[in-house]
Amino acid sequence: MPVVVSFGEIMARISTEGYYTLRQSLPGSVTLCFAGAEANVAASIALLGGRSRYVTALPENDITEACIGNLRNLGIDTSHILLKDEGRLGIYFVQTGADQRPGKVIYDRDASAFSMTDGDEYDWDAIFADASILHVTGITPAVSKRAAEAQLYCMRKAKEHGLRISFDCNFRSKLWNWEPGTPKERLAGRVIGEMMEYVDILFAARIDAETIFQIHVDCPDTFSRIDEQPYVAEAINRRFPSVQLLATTMRQSISATYNKWGAALYDLSNGCQYVSPCHGGVYEPYDITFIVDRIGAGDSFAAGLLYALLDEELGRDLQTVIDFATAASCLSHSIMQDINYVTCDDVLALMKTGGHGTVSR
Repeated sequence: MPVVVSFGEIMARISTEGYYTLRQSLPGSVTLCFAGAEANVAASIALLGGRSRYVTALPENDITEACIGNLRNLGIDTSHILLKDEGRLGIYFVQTGADQRPGKVIYDRDASAFSMTDGDEYDWDAIFADASILHVTGITPAVSKRAAEAQLYCMRKAKEHGLRISFDCNFRSKLWNWEPGTPKERLAGRVIGEMMEYVDILFAARIDAETIFQIHVDCPDTFSRIDEQPYVAEAINRRFPSVQLLATTMRQSISATYNKWGAALYDLSNGCQYVSPCHGGVYEPYDITFIVDRIGAGDSFAAGLLYALLDEELGRDLQTVIDFATAASCLSHSIMQDINYVTCDDVLALMKTGGHGTVSR
């Protein structure tokens, strides 16, 4: 399988135990792991059995060695991670929600090593030598101006090497603070809009088209997300004709711990839409009645879709591709922390059975 390259920032994730709030937990015991959207994708692809390469910049210290060791143990190629003398490791704090109380994320990532690294510091010729797809997100350009410029540089280099580019919009309203006086949505639209000419596979929904790109989607507000996706795809295609596939997750939040989950994939080359999960041609979302951790579900979806596209068997049919991605991301809700620690066999079993939760003996 060809290599998928992910480029972005990894951070220390500090989480409260169980459903404790941060004010209950601090000072006290918390859990630390390493996570970030692009690293999550690389990890999931490797755990599924694919080949992934993760590119970032980190401060040279013992914590970074632990972080890189963790990524390497998952099967990720970490050989192109830059070690820097300046900057720090970003941090984000997670407070898990329950029932009607939502979860909460607090970022602490200013002056990180990644945010202060220029695009031409990476060896892109070596990074892209045997790669097929580059995966990036809208989080990286939200971190700093230099990170935004580095990602654009990276995308241009990827195209020079003939790669397809996968882009997850991932608008983060708590970021995009690096141009004071400019509304965050306007800054995101301007910066991401410049990147869109290089994008082949887009992970986005109607809210992204309207909020980030100020694209009017001409369909009734009463439409379901399945019904509105073709209109979103057509609107995006008119503005950004390079986009070939549009993938959209469909989460219905009953509460913080009970969601319904599905997804759709739209092929802009022929106007065909593929929805998952379906039974007898009818959309029936996964009923996730006890969410362990929902952070990283979108990353597990992106990873599942990219893995399936590149797999010789799964990639033959786009319905199978979206079925695989949706099942993989459904399972991620049962996994603590960001990374989706499931195998390809786990995902295929869910696709076959619909899930039963019994013990495998």
